[in-house]
Amino acid sequence: MKNFNKVFTIIVLLFLYIPMIVLAVGSFNSGMDIAVFKGFTLDNYSELFRDSVLLPLLLNSVIVALLSSIFATILGTCAALGIHSMGPRLRRFTMGVTNIPLTNPEIVTGVSLALLFAFVGTMLKINNILGFATLLIAHITFNLPYVILSVMPKLKQMDPNLREAALDLGCTPWQAFYMVVIHEITPGIISGALMAFTMSLDDFVISYFVYGPRFVTLPVEIYNYTKKPLQPKIYALFTLLFAAILIVMVLMNLLQERDAKRSRENRRAFRRGKKVGA
Repeated sequence: MKNFNKVFTIIVLLFLYIPMIVLAVGSFNSGMDIAVFKGFTLDNYSELFRDSVLLPLLLNSVIVALLSSIFATILGTCAALGIHSMGPRLRRFTMGVTNIPLTNPEIVTGVSLALLFAFVGTMLKINNILGFATLLIAHITFNLPYVILSVMPKLKQMDPNLREAALDLGCTPWQAFYMVVIHEITPGIISGALMAFTMSLDDFVISYFVYGPRFVTLPVEIYNYTKKPLQPKIYALFTLLFAAILIVMVLMNLLQERDAKRSRENRRAFRRGKKVGA
């Protein structure tokens, strides 16, 4: 059974990563056909960095991802703190509502937001309301649940007596909040911010319904490229994006592992302290 699980896991991993491996190999191919490797070259990457269309769009995507992750992290952390202070029933209901956007099809979310923005534009008598603002609001909206779900476990793990202890030791409520609560949930905040950044950077479905011609992101433009034979520089772009997202996810996993290790060490130290005290 163990051998079967290992083989099945390997097959799943190959199924997931072979397409990216093929793209990465194609990005170094001197030929135009991805199925025929004619020789190793870096010309595709140099051509990509000389492109006057794709690079500004990549910058647009990074700007939206960065701003939306910052706002989503701030709002999501505040929301998590508020949800954590609720009663058990209200907390379960609120978390259930929070989880709906994660299971809701992205196309439904995109169409709903587009209709909402169109309604607001009609009410305010604004023509062509779709643009940078609507794109940013949409990205903040679908990033919020990821931040909340990253911060909530850290709030549950935190000792509720720590804040009261800080107040007893002379801290002001703000100092206790900043030096104790924020310090304890920082790994969750960073994990949520990284997750929000990666989700925003490569989002296409929702962005397609809420973007305007004045501000276009890279995934939306790439969709237009897929309607015709792809140029090798697009393979290079895909490879760089995959590498960037992979690095962010590795950093997030390392951060979570370090936090888990610190928690285990704290628990062991607490147990040793109890034994010594006994």
